[in-house]
Amino acid sequence: MALVNEHFLKLPGSYLFSDIAKKVNTFKVTHPKQDIIRLGIGDVTRPLPQASIEAMHKAVEELTSKGTFRGYGPEQGYDFLIDAIIKNDFTPRGIHLSPTEVS
Repeated sequence: MALVNEHFLKLPGSYLFSDIAKKVNTFKVTHPKQDIIRLGIGDVTRPLPQASIEAMHKAVEELTSKGTFRGYGPEQGYDFLIDAIIKNDFTPRGIHLSPTEVS
């Protein structure tokens, strides 16, 4: 006999994405001149940029060889990615961070 998972009954009545949509709409009403960049689920209005496509292809290729396969990354992220984030996102804006400040 199938039983109802009692934890299912503890779930909230609302759904995360509908809550987010309500908050976005409230923000739009209170800040009508602000542009909103929507990164939520299902909001795909443009094709992927070429740089993203190339990076994904490269990542897939790395998975095909024992010499370049990485498996799960370290908990705090790969050093080469942290360094790239600092170099490309923070340093050009005059923000100087150490690798331990980016996670």
